[in-house]
Amino acid sequence: MPRFPRPAVVAPAVVAIGLLAAAPAASDGPLVSNPHASAHFDLTRGQTPDSVVAERGGSADVSFAFARQVVKVTRERRVHVLATLPPEDHPRTALVNGAVTLGLARAQDGTLYVNYATGTDRTGVWRIPAGGGSPEQIAQLPPDGLPNGLALDERHGVLYVADSALGTVWRVPQSGGAPTAWARGAALTGLPGSADGFGANGIKVHKDAVWVTNTDRGTLLRIPVGADGSAGAVATRATGLDGVDDFVFPGHSDVVLAALSTSNEVALVRPDGTRDIVLTVQDGLSNPTSLAVRGRDLFVADAAYLTQRDPNLLKGRLDAYFARQ
Repeated sequence: MPRFPRPAVVAPAVVAIGLLAAAPAASDGPLVSNPHASAHFDLTRGQTPDSVVAERGGSADVSFAFARQVVKVTRERRVHVLATLPPEDHPRTALVNGAVTLGLARAQDGTLYVNYATGTDRTGVWRIPAGGGSPEQIAQLPPDGLPNGLALDERHGVLYVADSALGTVWRVPQSGGAPTAWARGAALTGLPGSADGFGANGIKVHKDAVWVTNTDRGTLLRIPVGADGSAGAVATRATGLDGVDDFVFPGHSDVVLAALSTSNEVALVRPDGTRDIVLTVQDGLSNPTSLAVRGRDLFVADAAYLTQRDPNLLKGRLDAYFARQ
Protein backbone atom coordinates (compact mmCIF):
# COMPACT_ATOMS: atom_id res chain seq x y z
CA MET A 1 0.00 0.00 0.00
CA PRO A 2 1.37 3.43 -0.93
CA ARG A 3 2.41 6.10 1.49
CA PHE A 4 -0.34 8.66 1.85
CA PRO A 5 0.15 12.43 2.02
CA ARG A 6 0.13 13.83 5.55
CA PRO A 7 -1.12 17.40 5.04
CA ALA A 8 -4.72 18.53 5.27
CA VAL A 9 -6.15 15.23 4.17
CA VAL A 10 -4.38 12.19 5.58
CA ALA A 11 -5.33 8.91 4.06
CA PRO A 12 -6.77 6.18 6.23
CA ALA A 13 -6.34 2.59 5.38
CA VAL A 14 -7.01 1.86 1.78
CA VAL A 15 -9.83 -0.57 2.36
CA ALA A 16 -9.21 -3.87 0.55
CA ILE A 17 -9.37 -5.80 -2.63
CA GLY A 18 -10.73 -9.02 -3.74
CA LEU A 19 -10.97 -11.66 -6.29
CA LEU A 20 -11.67 -15.22 -7.13
CA ALA A 21 -14.01 -17.95 -8.21
CA ALA A 22 -16.10 -19.01 -11.13
CA ALA A 23 -14.70 -17.62 -14.35
CA PRO A 24 -17.00 -15.20 -16.13
CA ALA A 25 -18.31 -16.14 -19.50
CA ALA A 26 -17.34 -14.05 -22.45
CA SER A 27 -19.42 -10.95 -23.05
CA ASP A 28 -19.75 -8.92 -26.23
CA GLY A 29 -20.16 -5.71 -24.25
CA PRO A 30 -18.33 -4.11 -21.32
CA LEU A 31 -18.66 -5.83 -17.95
CA VAL A 32 -19.40 -2.39 -16.45
CA SER A 33 -21.31 0.06 -18.62
CA ASN A 34 -22.32 3.71 -18.29
CA PRO A 35 -19.87 4.66 -15.51
CA HIS A 36 -20.58 8.16 -14.25
CA ALA A 37 -20.13 10.26 -11.14
CA SER A 38 -23.26 9.97 -9.03
CA ALA A 39 -21.88 12.70 -6.75
CA HIS A 40 -18.79 14.88 -6.38
CA PHE A 41 -17.44 15.77 -2.93
CA ASP A 42 -15.32 18.49 -1.31
CA LEU A 43 -11.81 17.44 -0.34
CA THR A 44 -11.23 20.57 1.75
CA ARG A 45 -14.15 19.56 4.01
CA GLY A 46 -12.75 16.08 4.61
CA GLN A 47 -15.32 14.48 2.30
CA THR A 48 -13.13 11.53 1.43
CA PRO A 49 -15.51 8.62 0.68
CA ASP A 50 -13.83 5.59 2.23
CA SER A 51 -16.58 2.95 2.42
CA VAL A 52 -19.87 2.49 0.57
CA VAL A 53 -22.93 0.27 1.00
CA ALA A 54 -25.82 0.11 -1.44
CA GLU A 55 -29.46 0.72 -0.54
CA ARG A 56 -32.66 -0.13 -2.36
CA GLY A 57 -33.83 2.28 -5.02
CA GLY A 58 -30.43 3.32 -6.34
CA SER A 59 -29.11 5.24 -3.34
CA ALA A 60 -25.96 4.50 -1.32
CA ASP A 61 -24.54 5.21 2.13
CA VAL A 62 -20.96 6.47 2.36
CA SER A 63 -18.49 7.11 5.18
CA PHE A 64 -16.50 10.34 4.85
CA ALA A 65 -13.22 9.45 6.54
CA PHE A 66 -11.93 12.84 7.62
CA ALA A 67 -15.28 14.61 7.95
CA ARG A 68 -16.21 11.91 10.53
CA GLN A 69 -19.56 11.57 8.81
CA VAL A 70 -21.83 8.97 7.29
CA VAL A 71 -24.03 10.29 4.49
CA LYS A 72 -26.70 9.05 2.12
CA VAL A 73 -26.35 9.81 -1.58
CA THR A 74 -29.74 9.56 -3.28
CA ARG A 75 -30.33 8.52 -6.86
CA GLU A 76 -31.11 12.19 -7.51
CA ARG A 77 -27.49 12.93 -6.42
CA ARG A 78 -28.49 14.69 -3.22
CA VAL A 79 -26.26 14.20 -0.19
CA HIS A 80 -27.88 13.91 3.27
CA VAL A 81 -25.82 13.66 6.47
CA LEU A 82 -27.02 10.68 8.51
CA ALA A 83 -24.62 11.06 11.43
CA THR A 84 -21.47 12.86 12.54
CA LEU A 85 -19.10 11.08 14.90
CA PRO A 86 -17.96 13.07 17.97
CA PRO A 87 -14.81 15.17 17.52
CA GLU A 88 -11.54 14.04 19.05
CA ASP A 89 -9.33 16.96 20.05
CA HIS A 90 -6.12 14.95 20.32
CA PRO A 91 -6.33 11.95 18.00
CA ARG A 92 -3.46 9.48 18.10
CA THR A 93 -4.73 7.04 15.51
CA ALA A 94 -2.25 4.38 14.47
CA LEU A 95 -0.95 4.72 10.88
CA VAL A 96 -3.24 7.68 10.16
CA ASN A 97 -2.93 10.19 13.04
CA GLY A 98 -6.31 11.85 12.42
CA ALA A 99 -9.72 10.72 13.67
CA VAL A 100 -11.35 8.77 10.82
CA THR A 101 -14.57 6.92 10.01
CA LEU A 102 -13.78 3.90 7.88
CA GLY A 103 -15.62 0.60 7.32
CA LEU A 104 -19.40 0.72 6.97
CA ALA A 105 -22.04 -2.03 7.13
CA ARG A 106 -25.82 -1.94 6.85
CA ALA A 107 -28.41 -4.25 8.44
CA GLN A 108 -31.66 -5.27 6.75
CA ASP A 109 -33.63 -2.84 8.92
CA GLY A 110 -31.44 0.07 7.80
CA THR A 111 -29.29 0.29 10.93
CA LEU A 112 -25.73 1.30 10.05
CA TYR A 113 -22.49 0.27 11.74
CA VAL A 114 -19.26 2.18 11.23
CA ASN A 115 -15.67 1.91 12.44
CA TYR A 116 -14.33 5.02 14.14
CA ALA A 117 -10.60 5.25 14.84
CA THR A 118 -9.17 7.97 17.09
CA GLY A 119 -6.31 6.47 19.11
CA THR A 120 -8.48 6.93 22.23
CA ASP A 121 -11.25 5.03 24.00
CA ARG A 122 -13.63 6.19 21.26
CA THR A 123 -11.94 3.74 18.89
CA GLY A 124 -14.37 0.97 17.99
CA VAL A 125 -17.67 0.14 16.33
CA TRP A 126 -20.51 2.68 16.39
CA ARG A 127 -24.18 2.20 15.56
CA ILE A 128 -26.36 4.69 13.67
CA PRO A 129 -30.18 4.36 13.75
CA ALA A 130 -32.01 3.60 10.52
CA GLY A 131 -32.63 6.87 8.72
CA GLY A 132 -29.88 8.63 10.67
CA GLY A 133 -29.52 10.04 14.16
CA SER A 134 -27.11 10.14 17.08
CA PRO A 135 -24.32 7.56 16.78
CA GLU A 136 -23.70 5.23 19.73
CA GLN A 137 -20.53 3.31 20.46
CA ILE A 138 -21.39 -0.39 20.86
CA ALA A 139 -17.89 -1.87 21.11
CA GLN A 140 -14.55 -0.47 22.17
CA LEU A 141 -11.45 -1.67 20.32
CA PRO A 142 -7.79 -1.16 21.28
CA PRO A 143 -6.81 2.50 20.89
CA ASP A 144 -3.50 1.49 19.28
CA GLY A 145 -5.33 -0.33 16.49
CA LEU A 146 -6.88 0.86 13.23
CA PRO A 147 -10.32 -0.72 12.74
CA ASN A 148 -10.61 -0.52 8.98
CA GLY A 149 -12.89 -2.89 7.06
CA LEU A 150 -16.23 -3.90 8.58
CA ALA A 151 -18.52 -6.81 7.65
CA LEU A 152 -21.88 -7.85 9.10
CA ASP A 153 -23.05 -11.46 9.37
CA GLU A 154 -26.64 -10.76 10.31
CA ARG A 155 -27.59 -14.44 10.21
CA HIS A 156 -25.32 -15.10 13.19
CA GLY A 157 -25.61 -11.64 14.74
CA VAL A 158 -21.93 -10.70 14.57
CA LEU A 159 -19.69 -8.05 13.06
CA TYR A 160 -16.15 -8.65 11.84
CA VAL A 161 -13.55 -5.88 11.96
CA ALA A 162 -10.24 -5.92 10.08
CA ASP A 163 -7.60 -4.13 12.16
CA SER A 164 -4.88 -2.83 9.86
CA ALA A 165 -2.45 -1.83 12.62
CA LEU A 166 -2.74 -4.88 14.90
CA GLY A 167 -3.10 -7.51 12.18
CA THR A 168 -6.25 -8.86 13.79
CA VAL A 169 -9.80 -9.73 12.80
CA TRP A 170 -12.10 -8.80 15.68
CA ARG A 171 -15.53 -10.37 16.18
CA VAL A 172 -18.15 -8.16 17.83
CA PRO A 173 -21.76 -9.00 18.80
CA GLN A 174 -24.15 -7.09 16.56
CA SER A 175 -26.03 -6.02 19.67
CA GLY A 176 -22.81 -4.65 21.16
CA GLY A 177 -20.38 -5.84 23.77
CA ALA A 178 -16.82 -6.97 24.27
CA PRO A 179 -14.86 -7.82 21.11
CA THR A 180 -13.02 -11.09 20.61
CA ALA A 181 -9.73 -11.42 18.75
CA TRP A 182 -11.15 -13.91 16.25
CA ALA A 183 -8.13 -14.35 13.94
CA ARG A 184 -4.49 -13.34 14.17
CA GLY A 185 -1.20 -14.31 12.57
CA ALA A 186 1.51 -13.24 10.17
CA ALA A 187 -0.85 -13.45 7.18
CA LEU A 188 -2.88 -10.59 8.68
CA THR A 189 0.00 -8.30 9.68
CA GLY A 190 1.80 -5.67 7.66
CA LEU A 191 5.28 -6.29 6.31
CA PRO A 192 8.12 -5.74 8.80
CA GLY A 193 9.82 -2.43 8.12
CA SER A 194 7.09 -1.25 5.75
CA ALA A 195 6.74 2.51 5.47
CA ASP A 196 2.96 2.16 5.58
CA GLY A 197 2.34 -0.89 7.75
CA PHE A 198 -1.22 -1.69 6.71
CA GLY A 199 -2.07 -5.33 7.32
CA ALA A 200 -5.63 -6.70 7.36
CA ASN A 201 -7.79 -4.20 5.55
CA GLY A 202 -10.93 -5.04 3.59
CA ILE A 203 -13.29 -7.73 4.82
CA LYS A 204 -16.39 -9.57 3.59
CA VAL A 205 -18.51 -12.52 4.78
CA HIS A 206 -19.10 -14.94 1.91
CA LYS A 207 -20.07 -18.62 1.82
CA ASP A 208 -19.44 -19.50 5.48
CA ALA A 209 -16.08 -17.77 5.46
CA VAL A 210 -14.56 -14.40 6.21
CA TRP A 211 -12.46 -12.98 3.36
CA VAL A 212 -9.79 -10.41 4.18
CA THR A 213 -7.23 -8.49 2.19
CA ASN A 214 -3.76 -7.59 3.41
CA THR A 215 -2.68 -4.38 1.74
CA ASP A 216 1.02 -4.56 2.59
CA ARG A 217 1.34 -8.13 1.39
CA GLY A 218 -0.98 -7.72 -1.60
CA THR A 219 -2.97 -10.81 -0.69
CA LEU A 220 -6.55 -11.99 -0.47
CA LEU A 221 -7.23 -14.41 2.36
CA ARG A 222 -10.08 -16.78 3.16
CA ILE A 223 -10.80 -17.80 6.76
CA PRO A 224 -13.51 -20.45 7.19
CA VAL A 225 -16.02 -20.01 10.01
CA GLY A 226 -16.37 -23.19 12.08
CA ALA A 227 -19.66 -24.62 13.29
CA ASP A 228 -18.89 -23.15 16.72
CA GLY A 229 -18.05 -19.76 15.19
CA SER A 230 -14.29 -20.15 15.55
CA ALA A 231 -11.79 -19.22 12.86
CA GLY A 232 -10.32 -21.97 10.71
CA ALA A 233 -6.94 -21.98 9.03
CA VAL A 234 -6.11 -18.92 6.94
CA ALA A 235 -5.74 -19.72 3.24
CA THR A 236 -4.20 -17.36 0.70
CA ARG A 237 -6.44 -17.13 -2.35
CA ALA A 238 -4.57 -14.47 -4.33
CA THR A 239 -1.21 -12.72 -4.32
CA GLY A 240 0.43 -9.86 -6.19
CA LEU A 241 -2.43 -7.44 -5.60
CA ASP A 242 -0.31 -4.33 -5.29
CA GLY A 243 -2.17 -1.16 -4.36
CA VAL A 244 -5.46 -2.96 -3.76
CA ASP A 245 -8.23 -1.62 -1.57
CA ASP A 246 -11.77 -2.89 -1.07
CA PHE A 247 -13.44 -5.75 -2.93
CA VAL A 248 -16.93 -7.03 -3.55
CA PHE A 249 -18.57 -10.28 -4.64
CA PRO A 250 -20.96 -9.12 -7.39
CA GLY A 251 -22.80 -12.46 -7.47
CA HIS A 252 -23.09 -15.75 -5.61
CA SER A 253 -19.82 -17.15 -6.95
CA ASP A 254 -16.31 -16.27 -5.79
CA VAL A 255 -15.68 -13.86 -8.67
CA VAL A 256 -14.49 -10.56 -7.24
CA LEU A 257 -14.36 -6.95 -8.34
CA ALA A 258 -11.37 -5.23 -6.78
CA ALA A 259 -10.50 -1.58 -6.28
CA LEU A 260 -6.87 -0.98 -7.27
CA SER A 261 -6.40 2.33 -5.56
CA THR A 262 -2.93 3.41 -6.61
CA SER A 263 -3.42 2.61 -10.30
CA ASN A 264 -6.96 4.05 -10.39
CA GLU A 265 -8.53 0.85 -11.69
CA VAL A 266 -11.23 -1.65 -10.88
CA ALA A 267 -10.37 -5.21 -11.86
CA LEU A 268 -12.38 -8.36 -12.28
CA VAL A 269 -10.31 -11.30 -11.01
CA ARG A 270 -11.17 -14.89 -11.88
CA PRO A 271 -10.40 -17.99 -9.81
CA ASP A 272 -7.59 -18.96 -12.14
CA GLY A 273 -5.90 -15.62 -11.51
CA THR A 274 -6.64 -14.05 -14.90
CA ARG A 275 -7.96 -10.53 -14.76
CA ASP A 276 -9.71 -7.87 -16.78
CA ILE A 277 -9.63 -4.15 -16.03
CA VAL A 278 -13.23 -2.99 -16.13
CA LEU A 279 -12.85 0.67 -15.02
CA THR A 280 -9.97 3.14 -15.26
CA VAL A 281 -9.12 6.76 -14.55
CA GLN A 282 -10.73 7.61 -17.90
CA ASP A 283 -14.03 6.51 -16.38
CA GLY A 284 -13.62 8.95 -13.50
CA LEU A 285 -11.77 6.88 -10.89
CA SER A 286 -9.72 8.84 -8.36
CA ASN A 287 -8.10 6.36 -5.94
CA PRO A 288 -11.03 3.94 -5.60
CA THR A 289 -11.34 2.67 -2.03
CA SER A 290 -14.57 0.67 -1.77
CA LEU A 291 -17.21 -1.03 -3.89
CA ALA A 292 -20.82 -2.07 -3.38
CA VAL A 293 -23.31 -3.93 -5.54
CA ARG A 294 -27.10 -4.07 -5.47
CA GLY A 295 -28.76 -5.90 -8.31
CA ARG A 296 -26.82 -4.74 -11.34
CA ASP A 297 -25.85 -1.36 -9.88
CA LEU A 298 -22.16 -0.98 -9.02
CA PHE A 299 -20.99 1.83 -6.72
CA VAL A 300 -17.33 2.82 -6.37
CA ALA A 301 -16.14 5.24 -3.68
CA ASP A 302 -13.22 7.38 -4.88
CA ALA A 303 -11.43 8.91 -1.90
CA ALA A 304 -8.76 10.82 -3.88
CA TYR A 305 -6.21 10.13 -1.13
CA LEU A 306 -3.28 10.29 -3.55
CA THR A 307 -4.63 12.23 -6.52
CA GLN A 308 -5.99 14.92 -4.16
CA ARG A 309 -8.65 15.77 -6.73
CA ASP A 310 -12.29 14.96 -7.35
CA PRO A 311 -13.37 12.61 -4.56
CA ASN A 312 -16.58 11.13 -5.90
CA LEU A 313 -19.09 8.29 -5.93
CA LEU A 314 -18.98 6.49 -9.25
CA LYS A 315 -21.94 4.43 -10.44
CA GLY A 316 -22.10 1.91 -13.26
CA ARG A 317 -24.23 -0.91 -14.62
CA LEU A 318 -23.03 -4.51 -14.36
CA ASP A 319 -23.28 -6.89 -17.27
CA ALA A 320 -26.12 -9.43 -16.98
CA TYR A 321 -23.46 -12.12 -16.48
CA PHE A 322 -23.28 -11.22 -12.80
CA ALA A 323 -27.02 -11.76 -12.31
CA ARG A 324 -26.50 -15.41 -13.31
CA GLN A 325 -23.73 -16.02 -10.77
